[in-house]
Amino acid sequence: MIIRKKETWFRMLFIWEGSVLPRVLPRLILLFFLSVAVVYFHGTLLSYKVPLDATPFTLFGFVLALFLGFRNNASYERFWEGRKLWGSLLNVSRALTRQVATLTNGRIDQNELLVFVRINSAFNFALKHQLRGTDASSDLESRLSPELFAIAKVSKYKPAVIMQFMGEWIQNLKQRNIIDSIQQARIDQNIDKLSDILGGCERIASTPIPFSYSVLLHRTVYIYCFLLPFGLVDSLSWFTPFIVSFIAYTFVAFEAIADEIEEPFGNEANDLALSTMSTMIEETCLEMSGKPVDSNDLNDAHMNVIH
Repeated sequence: MIIRKKETWFRMLFIWEGSVLPRVLPRLILLFFLSVAVVYFHGTLLSYKVPLDATPFTLFGFVLALFLGFRNNASYERFWEGRKLWGSLLNVSRALTRQVATLTNGRIDQNELLVFVRINSAFNFALKHQLRGTDASSDLESRLSPELFAIAKVSKYKPAVIMQFMGEWIQNLKQRNIIDSIQQARIDQNIDKLSDILGGCERIASTPIPFSYSVLLHRTVYIYCFLLPFGLVDSLSWFTPFIVSFIAYTFVAFEAIADEIEEPFGNEANDLALSTMSTMIEETCLEMSGKPVDSNDLNDAHMNVIH
């Protein structure tokens, strides 16, 4: 995810990184040269003059813009729901750390508390890797005991297994009479919230916007852009390639943005910064457990480009 300070209006015109322009530029170049060919041949196709003017494109362009707006709203809603789920993950992780630290009334030492914090952090990193389809071994090995890591490594749904570890760790406190049944139930409520967050993220990742809807909009955008030069050539002449490229940039870029943020858990420039959020959750929980945070020991750092 691109994190940068607010730029001036002039510098915003030339920003490359984080925009979808690199992704759509080859298509715009193709449309530009197609428009040049249409102007050169005066809007004829195989000796047939295509009888189009700007009127139908004006009406249809308005309708197409509405459909693109709905498409972008649907994609952004998925993006924002993913961000809210990870915000809830931060809150629940803090609540779990606070409960374990205070409800035990000093009957466990800091090292034992850090074991729980590391298991909690392992859940966050395992969730990140599951959503991105990447290997979680390196992150989990540094946070779990060898016994727990051996179990998690061979598990298909690692976050759910690690959540089980957390429940067993709390159950061990109950068996040692460090917490009572009421306190255990209160802590378990927050572990249940982790399950809700896990299920919500899995729902977004496994249920994309219906493919037929995306195909219909994609075809409509490109058919509109490829026919547009024929409707403008008589009135704009050699200005047609430039106007068509600008209009196409608006429509094609909107579609590309919607396609990018539809899957908010990926590694593209505008996806959620899951690694940084996982690290931040670990930092705040470590501080709550009384361990000073050394940024050099953490896997990720805040940078201009955050993953």
